[in-house]
Amino acid sequence: MIKESPFKPDDAAFRQVVPAGDYFLKVVRAGETFRILDLEGNQAADTLFYNADDTAERYSAQDTVREQGNVYLTAGSVLRSNRNRPMLEITADTCGRHDTLGGACATESNTVRYDLKKRCMHACRDSWMLAINEHEEYGLDKRDIAHNINFFMNVPVTAEGGLTFADGISAPGKYVEMKALMNTLVLISNCPQLNNPCNGYDPTPIEVLIWH
Repeated sequence: MIKESPFKPDDAAFRQVVPAGDYFLKVVRAGETFRILDLEGNQAADTLFYNADDTAERYSAQDTVREQGNVYLTAGSVLRSNRNRPMLEITADTCGRHDTLGGACATESNTVRYDLKKRCMHACRDSWMLAINEHEEYGLDKRDIAHNINFFMNVPVTAEGGLTFADGISAPGKYVEMKALMNTLVLISNCPQLNNPCNGYDPTPIEVLIWH
């Protein structure tokens, strides 16, 4: 569902451009609204969410899909935790659909999907591991890399129940906006994938904005 936001970028309390292949890690406080902006179009933002006060509680794809009865996310979707508590609500969305099932690229999937020589190429799981190693204050480790959302990514489910990594449906300036319902640690890998035609083989920056 397409829904515009009333928030203006110039009024944001925080803004940060995240280059392709880089990560974003920050706590968004309960009641704050944050936006992920697709600056140049068809860029995937692979995102993990944790309860900032107890990181054992984190976004759960199963609970979210079950409770909303839909595998796709858009305006009105409530992202739920592994304790089946609401973490965030998507309050605005100009893209229209976001993926909960496709997972994140890794060196292993690069090998399986593309070629053995692609194994060494940077991947989202590498970005997440770098983030948690450079920010030990959050107490995360490899076991905490669980379900993620692929914002702006188009992964249709086939009639046979398979997944198709299709051409992107986003465009320059499209965004998704969420209100935090608890203090939420947001970890984004701005996908560095060079082998998938979804982004035209051209990873690009995103911007994160936060309003108090």
